[in-house]
Amino acid sequence: MTLALGLMSGTSCDGASAALVAFRGRRFTLLAFRTVPYPPPVTALLHRAHELTTAGISQLNILLGELLASAARALLRQARVSPSEVAVIGSHGHTVYHGPHEPIPSTLQLGEPAVIAERTGIPVVADFRMRDLAAGGQAAPLVPFFDDHLFGGGPPRALQNLGGIANAALVGRGLTPLAFDTGPGNCLIDAVARRLSRGRRACDAGGRLAARGRIDHAAVRRMWRHPYFRRPPPKSTGRELFNDAFLAEMFGRRWWARGADAAATVTYFTAYSIAESYRRFLPVQPREVIVSGGGVRNQTLMRHLTALLHPVPVRSIERYGLPAQAKEPAAFAFLALRAIRGQMNHLPSTTGASGPRLLGSLTPQKRGQTPSVHPSFLRGLTPF
Repeated sequence: MTLALGLMSGTSCDGASAALVAFRGRRFTLLAFRTVPYPPPVTALLHRAHELTTAGISQLNILLGELLASAARALLRQARVSPSEVAVIGSHGHTVYHGPHEPIPSTLQLGEPAVIAERTGIPVVADFRMRDLAAGGQAAPLVPFFDDHLFGGGPPRALQNLGGIANAALVGRGLTPLAFDTGPGNCLIDAVARRLSRGRRACDAGGRLAARGRIDHAAVRRMWRHPYFRRPPPKSTGRELFNDAFLAEMFGRRWWARGADAAATVTYFTAYSIAESYRRFLPVQPREVIVSGGGVRNQTLMRHLTALLHPVPVRSIERYGLPAQAKEPAAFAFLALRAIRGQMNHLPSTTGASGPRLLGSLTPQKRGQTPSVHPSFLRGLTPF
């Protein structure tokens, strides 16, 4: 049995998720999981990361490294596991820019791995996306390698993640895995909730706000006409596209004046874009859709998804023993463990890369080295 720890900071900007996983052959056991919420100033900073100066981005990289390290240490204390028992940490970091279709393709994840290694005393594998990008891929999505490991031997299944951005993977016996970002996950819903609450709410908890509004189906049709939804896989996207400017383009400059109707419409559209993407791009109908990510908690979104995908059953991944937000950090623990073993951890069919690659850059750590103390600025939260 080998222990690995995975770290994920998703595009919802709400916190650092950490999963401690025990691997034995093709089987694994989730030993512990937690999401450590970011303090509100950090969440606000992440939402405006595109406005930061070079100095600000540099400092944010260090700050996120410290916060991810804190999440890892808290999880180990929770599990009563010593850092010396953990083979590796796999850290995805936080995506602040994703532009695979730019004239110079690029992607940027922050959360300095050297800081994580220094604070935990554990080797860290990070920068998973860069090698795929260099090989001609979209640098996303990467979690389908884990999906295929879990479910690739069974009937056709769609694994749908509802993070800030929604992504889907189709895996199953005899299938070449297919994966792509379907479009917005929680990002537009969160943007509406923040604006309507004047920043007091980070999300539409349970989908209650959306449940009170009326769906504007004309706006749904306008959003679906965006060119992204016509582009065939492999494809990926981010907040660079689905943001407040997108809402203003689709609803008008004072889109927030629509109140709960705006929440109802973007929530329905999120489910609609997923269902229509399945019909447009999946070569076979899945027997089951397994949903993970924070969007599982949005009951209105899940009801729409269930209705739009009927008769295919839509189920939370918790049915299979993983908390809804644990899959992505568990996946990066798995990718990191394969990386330090020199084993391929990549599905080029899901990203468009020119061939299979071993993803991730290693920050080594000498065994037995005492983790260093967290810096004093964390007590004051942030240097910004």
